Amino acid sequence: MKTILVTGATAGFGEATARLFAQNDWNIIITGRRKERLEKLESELKSTYNVDVLSLCFDVRNLEEVKQAIASLSGNWKNIDVLVNNAGLAAGRGPIQEGVYDDWERMIDTNIKGLIYMIREVTPLMMERNQGHIINVASLAGWEAYGGGNIYCGTKHAVRAISRSARVDLLPHHIKVSVISPGAAETEFSLVRYNGDAERAKAVYEGFQPLNAEDIANSIYFMATQPAHVNIEEIFILPTAQATATTVFKD
Repeated sequence: MKTILVTGATAGFGEATARLFAQNDWNIIITGRRKERLEKLESELKSTYNVDVLSLCFDVRNLEEVKQAIASLSGNWKNIDVLVNNAGLAAGRGPIQEGVYDDWERMIDTNIKGLIYMIREVTPLMMERNQGHIINVASLAGWEAYGGGNIYCGTKHAVRAISRSARVDLLPHHIKVSVISPGAAETEFSLVRYNGDAERAKAVYEGFQPLNAEDIANSIYFMATQPAHVNIEEIFILPTAQATATTVFKD
């Protein structure tokens, strides 16, 4: 039975991914900052599916917490077949000359530094077994920049660049590296971006059918279940109604 580690598993893409892989008989390591949600998900997965589940509550932005969490793994839990770097966020949206420094720090620390901390700590475990797969969640914002998205777009461009370089670095160790770049998807994303303004977040998705968390989980599962000789480099997935970051057909 294989093992997957999913960061940011307390909601959205991460939670849907954990559920789908558990449904397909993978053992699951779920991580996040919200302990109650982690424990609830762990309990649900264990009671619903015949799999082992381990929850690790820590903040990917904190290097020492990341190191301690991965060092705490023992036995078969060290045999991580797939790492999904899903933890990430957009904080605020506006012109760069009006940017909020705290928002910038949160995005850079989570989307870039948290991701590379996880890669750095997990890859030695994969290298010991000469196999593994890292799947990084980027975004449409990693393909194109748009007004008001400045720092968020920068972090997601970085995710794609880091992934491509890591792919080269890890090639001799038979470790795959893939990226998934979703467009508009209705999760907690906009609620976080707009600081809990539910009305503003809901308006983002009105008039068209956005992607949902399960759509992304299905694509991640497809990536992770290819034969050993196949590496899906990137999936760029948009709703049918969306062509670019700012071009959405609304009924």
